[in-house]
Amino acid sequence: MKTYELALVVNAKIDDEARAAAVDQAKALIERFGGQIGEIEEWGKRKLAYEIQKMNEAYYYFIPFDAETSAPAEIEKRLRIQENVLRYLIVAKDENDTFSVAPEKTAEAAPAEEAPE
Repeated sequence: MKTYELALVVNAKIDDEARAAAVDQAKALIERFGGQIGEIEEWGKRKLAYEIQKMNEAYYYFIPFDAETSAPAEIEKRLRIQENVLRYLIVAKDENDTFSVAPEKTAEAAPAEEAPE
């Protein structure tokens, strides 16, 4: 089994029940294809980088899961037709990935260039 993360962008113009149903459908798809779901991270309502279907905001969810290598393709096939899911992305996570925002600075700095004399 390999570790993956599903990034799910859900329509912000629907009610809370419909939004929860869209997330539950995604979780059900993962479990249907033998995946084991980790702790879901909800980022809430965020502004989109660009307009999607005349919408400027959406709800973001990140769902980590373990599954066989054939599962992501099957999950994506079924997410594609869900009405309230605006965008989705499944990425494979490596055990060494830390997903840091900025690269860490090392103690060894590059030598400063000398000014021409």
